[in-house]
Amino acid sequence: MTDRQGSFDAPVEQVAVHAPAGTVVGRRAGRVRRFLGIPFAEAPTGVRRFAAPVARARFTEPFDASRPGATAQAVPLFTTTTVPEPSVPGDDVLNLGVVAPDTADERAPFPVLVWVHGGGFLAGSPVSPWYDGRAFARDGVVTVTVGYRLGVDGFAVLDDVPANLGLRDLLLALDWVRENITAFGGDPGRVTVAGQSAGAGAVLALLSSPAGTGRFHRAVSLSGVTLDVDEAAARAFLAALGDRLGVPPTRAGFAGRGVADIQREVIGLRNERSGGPIVLGPYVGDDILPVSVAAGLAVHGKDVPLLLGATGDEFDGATASENPHPSPDPAPGRAAARAAGTRLTDILFRAVCPRVAASRRAATAGTWLYSFEWPSPALGGATHCADIPFFFDLLDAPGVARALGPNPPEELATRMHADLVAFVHGREPAWARATGGYGDPVREYGRPGAAFAADTTGGFDAVVHGSLVHAVSEAAKEC
Repeated sequence: MTDRQGSFDAPVEQVAVHAPAGTVVGRRAGRVRRFLGIPFAEAPTGVRRFAAPVARARFTEPFDASRPGATAQAVPLFTTTTVPEPSVPGDDVLNLGVVAPDTADERAPFPVLVWVHGGGFLAGSPVSPWYDGRAFARDGVVTVTVGYRLGVDGFAVLDDVPANLGLRDLLLALDWVRENITAFGGDPGRVTVAGQSAGAGAVLALLSSPAGTGRFHRAVSLSGVTLDVDEAAARAFLAALGDRLGVPPTRAGFAGRGVADIQREVIGLRNERSGGPIVLGPYVGDDILPVSVAAGLAVHGKDVPLLLGATGDEFDGATASENPHPSPDPAPGRAAARAAGTRLTDILFRAVCPRVAASRRAATAGTWLYSFEWPSPALGGATHCADIPFFFDLLDAPGVARALGPNPPEELATRMHADLVAFVHGREPAWARATGGYGDPVREYGRPGAAFAADTTGGFDAVVHGSLVHAVSEAAKEC
């Protein structure tokens, strides 16, 4: 794509939108409009802290949307992360940002991409510069980045607390999009929900949920995971966390401690346990997820086209400093492990792709697989998160050179971004649909020695093993 600097060099002026939610005042630079930090729910504080989200009352005065909103992440999970993940203080963490083309653009109304950030359901930030929607705006797409509750506040299994509060936040955000996005130039009848890592796991959970029906029309999963949080393990973790905090593991106990205090102790407890299974994430057994994600995908979302994939190396790069499970093997050893389908990357991430495709075999809408294979010289492989700047066409964003090296290929970003834009616009991918079996079609991006976008088959065959079904089910709890 051209014009990678977008409109950041253009003069900035105020622009107002009159939406059902009220008047929102953002900023226009060139042909890109930004409206940041718009609350879609009442602040989850006081009696609302461990309760289902409540839609925000209509603004009675123009809302200043010139600055990023508060983030649910108060304390980063890691000192250094591949994706820059700023924390913004404040209580109004249930907010969203809208980046849209200028209303004078003759292509309006525009399809909408709703982006859900990753971070293991414990951390992450919707205001990362890697998620800026300026390239999508250039290509006729409205981008909405959403904040949702994390960790204990978003996913704790507690008595007298609705489960899956973080997912409920996302559902309410989608309702806001349906009711308000027309005012920003978006088409509420063409909404794609997309995410990466835990964000993609949330997308798959919503796709599998009866509550997700009708709220979005297409879905994208980048390095997604499917989780079945074990209730006993979750409650044991919360009991240990309560001991560290000096409070009972109850709604009242945790409500008496600040969000940042709890997040610090969660990180400390996880470090003591060397990570371990995710116990604060989507929980199966309530009205949002009555059955497992895999089972739900066979029943719900069958009319929703799905694009999903993973990176080639995820958590098995040679030098990724934040990798909690680095591989000590030399390159030949890593290649052999990949061929055998036995790496952590394969069990936790890549196996999800054919498993999801198999669950959706009866879907009327298609499922398409991709695999990101470009090896970052800085990260030692095609690792977790390395594909994001390419899909967003943001190779000039802060932190990209540190993660991808000084000269990541622009042509690869052009191809990957164009494919995602086409999908969001409603076009069927150029390669064939997948069914979750051997020999499934796959679009590979950036494999050394091949075209930047090469259509092949069998790219996920190493993880389509009947003997891995139980292992995948158990390992997915640890993502």
